[in-house]
Amino acid sequence: MQTLRPFQQVDVFTPTPYQGNPLAVVLDGAGLSDAQMQRFANWTHLSETTFLLPPTDAGRAAGADYRVRIFDPKSELRFAGHPTLGSCHAWLQAGGQPRAAKMVVQECVVGLVPIRRENDRLLFAAPPLKRSAPSAMVLAQVAAALGLKPRDVVAAQMLDNGLPWLGLLLDSPQTVLQLKPDHLALKNTGLVVGVAGLYPQDDAPQLIARSSREARAFGRSAPVDDTPEPQMEVRAFAAAVDVLEDPVTGSLNASLAQWLIADGYAPEQYLVGQGTCLDRAGRVHIERDAQGQVWVGGASVTCISGSVLL
Repeated sequence: MQTLRPFQQVDVFTPTPYQGNPLAVVLDGAGLSDAQMQRFANWTHLSETTFLLPPTDAGRAAGADYRVRIFDPKSELRFAGHPTLGSCHAWLQAGGQPRAAKMVVQECVVGLVPIRRENDRLLFAAPPLKRSAPSAMVLAQVAAALGLKPRDVVAAQMLDNGLPWLGLLLDSPQTVLQLKPDHLALKNTGLVVGVAGLYPQDDAPQLIARSSREARAFGRSAPVDDTPEPQMEVRAFAAAVDVLEDPVTGSLNASLAQWLIADGYAPEQYLVGQGTCLDRAGRVHIERDAQGQVWVGGASVTCISGSVLL
């Protein structure tokens, strides 16, 4: 029997509604079957939909404040970044009380994920990363689907922190923003692909003006101009799970940061811009602490609040 359940739709990695990545959050998922959850996630047609539940006994004993199940339109995910932050935001907005004032502990399939509270920003601790070099054949297939020449690719890694990505570091943010992928060819590889490009540090004062000019040059309206300027541009292509381009992606940015900081490509703290080519202005804050833990965060805002029949 279907019942009305509390529901929020949250925009993640932005303080401004409709500039980030939307997430559907069912605040009471108790009693729903896997099939019901998957059907609703497919119906929302968002990149992810989450269902909040009490922690398992083991999770509660280990310190979890709540449990989340995360679904894309096709399957359940072990972990994902923007659903982690958006679910935590929705849980707190709905009156959730964490055991610790400045730290929320989320339970999901990948395990326990600590989430720091810093004013209007939430930051999750990136789960442990597994990485390896992609094969030359895979790299060639993906590069062809993206329209890249070999000289455009600075480095490449297979990345998995609960959600597998092929990560590519390209020679510039301009190369990232100019990509016009063949999404069918990408889908046929079976891979989800993230691309990143770093701005030269001495370009910092000009970043927003450049981002706006590039967006207009590519036939897109510029994102809002009062967002902080990024030091890296990222795009995420996920045709393999029926999401051609994800607006702003936490899991990808987490694994990119774990890789790029460790290998000396990126500084220990930086700001990512993502969503420019989709008329969004997502901002992802990255930092690695003294213990080597990478934290990934940003603002979230509730855009829809009400009930859903499930």
